[in-house]
Amino acid sequence: MPKLLARYFPIFDWGKEYSKDHLIADGTAALIVTIMLIPQSLAYALLAGLPPEVGLYASIAPLVLYAIFGTSRTLAVGPVAVVSLMTATATSMIAEPGTIGYIETAIALAMLSGVFLTVMGLFRLGFIANFLSHPVMTGFITASGILIAISQLKHILGVPMTGHNLPEQLVSLIEKIDEINTPTLLIGVGSILFLIFVRNGLRSLLIKVGLSKKIADLIVKAGPVFAVAITIILTSALALEGRNVDIVGLVPQGLPNLQTPNLNLSLIRELSTAALLISLVGFVESISVAQTLAAKRRQQISPNQELIALGMSNIGSSVSGGYPVTGGFARSVVNFDAGAQTPAAGGLTAVGIALATLYLTPLLYFLPKATLAATIIIAVLSLVKVKPIIETWQYSKGDFFAMALTIILTLLIGVEIGIVAGVVASFILFMYRTTVPHYAVVGQVSGTEHFRNVKRHKVITDPRVISVRIDESLYFSNIRYLENAINNLVAAHPECEHIILMCSAVNLIDTSALESLEAINDRLKETNIKLHLSEVKGPVSDRLAHTHFLQNLTGNVYLSQYEAYKALTAEKTAP
Repeated sequence: MPKLLARYFPIFDWGKEYSKDHLIADGTAALIVTIMLIPQSLAYALLAGLPPEVGLYASIAPLVLYAIFGTSRTLAVGPVAVVSLMTATATSMIAEPGTIGYIETAIALAMLSGVFLTVMGLFRLGFIANFLSHPVMTGFITASGILIAISQLKHILGVPMTGHNLPEQLVSLIEKIDEINTPTLLIGVGSILFLIFVRNGLRSLLIKVGLSKKIADLIVKAGPVFAVAITIILTSALALEGRNVDIVGLVPQGLPNLQTPNLNLSLIRELSTAALLISLVGFVESISVAQTLAAKRRQQISPNQELIALGMSNIGSSVSGGYPVTGGFARSVVNFDAGAQTPAAGGLTAVGIALATLYLTPLLYFLPKATLAATIIIAVLSLVKVKPIIETWQYSKGDFFAMALTIILTLLIGVEIGIVAGVVASFILFMYRTTVPHYAVVGQVSGTEHFRNVKRHKVITDPRVISVRIDESLYFSNIRYLENAINNLVAAHPECEHIILMCSAVNLIDTSALESLEAINDRLKETNIKLHLSEVKGPVSDRLAHTHFLQNLTGNVYLSQYEAYKALTAEKTAP
């Protein structure tokens, strides 16, 4: 019972060893992450088209629930850029941005995503995320980063802009380009330049003037907070609100009321596809970060339990008035670097965000939305990666096609179509690859017992013996290709008397493949060619032992390819 409890509630595992030293380390990390998370939460809520307080709400309950259910010691859960963009896209299809219905729909989306994730975790369906290949995810995140950056130009320039894809956004922006608000532009560009300096040059400057690396790192991480504070003071002192600078305005003070969203069948039907995509994308992003950080400390992550943890985090976000969340890369790395030892750091961060929601929100009234937009733009610049695209093109044209299709459709049509198209393209590519199993005609490397591809190495062969190394398991989708390959080899080698199938890489032969092997054996028998097997693995051999195939096999089954080749070539040279 204790083991079962710890399996589904990891807090009972790490909690029994919790100490004062852990508390100090977690508290320090929580303070740093809280400073970073406050402007980030406000900014991502803006990206999702939601009031800023919703971003704060989405950063409280999810952190607490992840601390209870999560297996990563350092993952920090909350709003992230890509999921915020997907939330905005899905929600705006159902409700008008800025309305109560829009907020309620986003909250319902978090609940539905949480349910999907939890169910997948309980049924141990973490493998589903494998359908989102790395090239597709890279392409999707890159395209999303571009869309996010472009979408924030409306706040930087102070002009209205509509659209969910790149053409619509650019056309809308060009139409309003003559309405640029100069004070807003100065704040937005100034914030971007300031944040670039903070990220790239401030740390070395602080160290040069004598500050310790730890203090310098803390100040750099607090860069967005300084940008927020400075622009709030400027906007208030210069009365820029009166010059049409768009500000956050009144942010409700206090913690959210706990209530379940109104989920009816019609809304579930409309949101289910988006919720599933958000769940999968969020899980892939989160588990990637969690495993990377866990490996650095030789810790373990349970993917299926992570599904449950993220599911409960999203349900908690929904119940507390938030929107879909997942593990964020930037804040998790900061949490890790700051020395967090257990998920309690997340719980303490939630306390910090809750205190900010209770006492600091009145100070945000004059916060320009241009500052938050600058924060988003700087944050998503790291998502746009050109090098992996070039490397994928050089390594695999098929994977590049799936990546390019994802990027193009995400930019030109929208995020949902882009990610679905990428998944479909990857699946088609996978199916194509499985129907074309790799095989090689092999020969003996002189002076050894090794056999290598005749096209790659100088090897010894016998025209009467064709050795075929099969590099895949054999099943219904690829066996026809192998049949045709053997027929072609036989036709091209009229002196052939023996075919040896080298099965060292074959882990499975399904029923369809078995029937095809029987057919190959019969056809070769009619042409006086014997079929042999070599290096058959134990489990495969055990299954074949109970079949008619081995009873009717015209040749033999050899333990090694060398043994087979030696026996058959010796047979040919014997008087």
